[in-house]
Amino acid sequence: MTKENKVVAIQEIKDLLQDAKVVYVADLEGLNAAQSSEFRRQAFKNKIKVKVVKNTLLQKAMEQIEGVDYSEMFPTFKGNSALMVADVANAPAKLIKGFRKNAEKPALKSAYVQETFYIGDNNLETLANIKSKEEMLGEIIGLLQSPIQRLVSALQNKPEGAVEANAEEPATETPAEESAE
Repeated sequence: MTKENKVVAIQEIKDLLQDAKVVYVADLEGLNAAQSSEFRRQAFKNKIKVKVVKNTLLQKAMEQIEGVDYSEMFPTFKGNSALMVADVANAPAKLIKGFRKNAEKPALKSAYVQETFYIGDNNLETLANIKSKEEMLGEIIGLLQSPIQRLVSALQNKPEGAVEANAEEPATETPAEESAE
């Protein structure tokens, strides 16, 4: 690879990483052509950008990104590496996890999600369980709506006769009290 090609490759990686909030580095080694193609197809469906990269070029690109110190991830850059960038925090982890039902690979090397680093494949389950922004907002809205829905439901289901019975009771008690005197 010529120096010009390396500069172009580093710039492409930097463009991918610029403003990225979710960055995964995975090991795709051992996937055959069909598996690799299917992995990329599923990644595209889930709006995950996948790029197989050279480790040294990835490290150089990450070193040039301002605002994030990716150095914790550098020790995991060995062997075959695929860079995965997404908007949804758990999407790449779910893709890897789902894909591994049929194969040993891909394996998670490291990830940068929500300003936190995750190193090693043992963090895959944790990453897959991270709730996306949309899921969190949905839960919050559900929690806020729940008491209101119960109140509206209780008011709608209240028998109409219950209000009338309460209104009549004092009237029936009053004559009974008067006749007892």
